Amino acid sequence: MKKIGFFISNLNHSGGTERVTSLIANQFAKNGFDVTIISLYGGDKPFFDLDQSIKVCSLYQQKISFKKNFLGCISQLRSLVKEKNLESLIIVDSILCVFSVPALSFLKIKHICWEHFNFNVDLGVKMRSIGRKLAAQYCTTIVTLTNKDKQLWEKGISKIKADIIAIPNPAPTQIINHRPNLNNKVLLAVGRLTYQKGFDLLLDAWSNVCKTDKEWCLKIVGSGEDEQKLKQQAIDLNIVHRVEFIPATKDIEKYYKEASFFCMSSRFEGLPMVLLEAQAYGLPIISIDCDCGPSDLIENGVNGFICKDIEEFQIKINRAILLNNDNYIDFSSRASESSSKYSILNIFIKWNEII
Repeated sequence: MKKIGFFISNLNHSGGTERVTSLIANQFAKNGFDVTIISLYGGDKPFFDLDQSIKVCSLYQQKISFKKNFLGCISQLRSLVKEKNLESLIIVDSILCVFSVPALSFLKIKHICWEHFNFNVDLGVKMRSIGRKLAAQYCTTIVTLTNKDKQLWEKGISKIKADIIAIPNPAPTQIINHRPNLNNKVLLAVGRLTYQKGFDLLLDAWSNVCKTDKEWCLKIVGSGEDEQKLKQQAIDLNIVHRVEFIPATKDIEKYYKEASFFCMSSRFEGLPMVLLEAQAYGLPIISIDCDCGPSDLIENGVNGFICKDIEEFQIKINRAILLNNDNYIDFSSRASESSSKYSILNIFIKWNEII
C-alpha cells in the first residue's frame, strides 16, 4: 500500500482549496492508498467529509508566529514524514514550500507542489514568491490548475528543475441529474467573503440590474472577513431586499439546485471549484474574465458569458435573465456537457501518474 501525504495550511477551513484537497485525498483512499493529511495548524475538525481511512494530524493546534517557529515547523514536518514513512508529499499551495523544501532535504520522497493561485498573484505575501522559487528548484513536480498558469510559471522563473504539469480541479464526484429552472429567478454566487472574490463588484453590478428588473434575487453563500462590509454595501445601494447572504455550508447542493444562473466576480483565481460545481448542476455561468480559470471553462455565448469588466458584467446579467426558455435550456445543457471532462475519475488518472 503506497503511503502519501498532503501538507495544507488548515483543513478546518471551508474554502475551495480545502474542498478539492478532500476530494482528491478521498479518491486516493478509495483506490487503496494510505493517506495522511498534515495541517500546518488546526485541521482537527475538517470542514469537508473525509474517507474514514484517512489520517489527519497537525504541526500546531492553533495559529502561531511562523517566523518565530520557522525551524520548529521544519523539524516537526520532517519528523512526521519520517514517522508516517511517506513516499510522496503533496504541498497544497506553493507558499508552504518554504517549510517543506528544507524539511524534505535528503529524504527519498516525491515532493509535489500543488499551486492553487495563479502565478501573477502573491497577495502581497513575499513568502509565496520565495516558496515558488524553492518549488521550481527542489520539488519533483509542480501541478498547476490551468495550462495558462503552467506557461506563467515557465516564463516567470528561469532554469526550472521541477516538471510542470497542468491538472485541473475535479467536478463533484457524483453524476448529477439536475436541470435548473429559469423560472426560479435566482442568481447564485459562492465563495469566501474576501477582497479576492470581488463580491463588492457583484453588488455594484446587481444594483444597476435591479433598477430595471423587479423579480430576480441574488444569493451569496459564504463567510469571511468582508461580511459586514458587504452587507453594509447592500444597504447603501438600497438592494438589501434583493440580496440574501447565507453563511458557508456543507449543504451547498441545495443552493445550486435552487439557482438559475451562477455569477463569479473574482479579481483573480486559480481554477475555481465553484465554476466546476455550477456547471455540474447545469448552471450557465456569468463571470468576469479574471486570471485564471473562467476562460478555461466558459465558452462565451455558448454555455455562459465571459465579461471583460464590471460594465459588461452588468450587461451580461441583464441579457441572461431575459433569455427565453429554449435558449436557456441550450445554455444549461452545454454547461452540463462541459463539466463531464472534469470528472473525478478522469482527474485522478492524471494524479496517479505523478505519485
